[in-house]
Amino acid sequence: MKIDQITLTHVRVPLVEPFKISSGEIGEKDAILVGVFSEGLVGYGESSPMSGTFYSDETPESAWNCLTDELIPPVLRSAPGSIGEVNSLLDHTKGNAFAKAGVETAFWDLEAQKVRKPLHALLGSDRKQVESGLAVGIYPTIRELLLAIEKYLVEGYKRVKIKIQPGWDMKPLSEVRGEFGAISLMVDANCAYTRKDLEHLKGLDDFDLMMVEQPLAKDDLEGHASLQSILRTPVCLDEGAKDLPTVRRAIELKACKIINIKIQRVGGLQNAKKVHDLCAEHGIPVWGGTMPELGIGGAQTVHLAMLSNFLFPTDVESSRRWFVDDIIDPLLEVQNGLITLPEGIGNSYNVDSRKVQQYKVREESFR
Repeated sequence: MKIDQITLTHVRVPLVEPFKISSGEIGEKDAILVGVFSEGLVGYGESSPMSGTFYSDETPESAWNCLTDELIPPVLRSAPGSIGEVNSLLDHTKGNAFAKAGVETAFWDLEAQKVRKPLHALLGSDRKQVESGLAVGIYPTIRELLLAIEKYLVEGYKRVKIKIQPGWDMKPLSEVRGEFGAISLMVDANCAYTRKDLEHLKGLDDFDLMMVEQPLAKDDLEGHASLQSILRTPVCLDEGAKDLPTVRRAIELKACKIINIKIQRVGGLQNAKKVHDLCAEHGIPVWGGTMPELGIGGAQTVHLAMLSNFLFPTDVESSRRWFVDDIIDPLLEVQNGLITLPEGIGNSYNVDSRKVQQYKVREESFR
């Protein structure tokens, strides 16, 4: 594949409201757009770690350094001819899954454009719609939590996910159930609990939840297996589902009944599809999680979530749910609880260069 140029653009878009989970809070969204230019086409990917280190070890700064110093130079030298070759090159660098995802997904977009197909078709699906679930963070008061849920439910989201942590779990859940009745509901703990909390977490069975996402530390598969053995509520791995070998081991240990696949966390679409296929083989349903990413990363998760074993709503939401603006055209929109892909090839959404310049922090080009 002839590569004419690769560009990196670090953008920063303000959030509509702070994104708060058990381990931290942000008020702006950082992302690095990766553009791969080849024979008149350009494929776009997004490297999208959160600022700070409260969610992952990778940050926008570390991803930028990895991209410029370790990933882009060998890709330019080698001019890989397939997605498989791209991944083989990227595998020479250990870790840095978020940085790898930015490069790898750009090549998927480029390849889909070259064969004149939408990305989901290249991945192996002919669907065009996916259900969307509402995710809400931790609020200062339960009343504010309830108002936030009510505000966004008008778009018809097919599920509500609330964040929990010690001291903010059973009471908010009770109030949400009381206010919204039998709505499909799940919780996400972002590793906030320990094995000492297993008996406490059994109380989640009282709320008829779809799942409890990542209650324990990301590396504690045995602890999750112990919890799942005493809990009717399905345990879902998120941070703990970091790669294919780990997911395979989690399945062997019966550590979960559901897996959240994040393109960023596993280092790209090829790895994400491998996790999907492994889970399908073992009867473990999956769903597509977000950081949340900006529009390119979000759109690619929507394409991925068209695959057959994605049985739960993705939490890709409308662009304006989290961000004051986005860098794609058209914006992601949820209508009647569904995201419908626009007609098009590749990512199906265009990068809006005017918006990119508006929110640009820095950029660099490589030939």
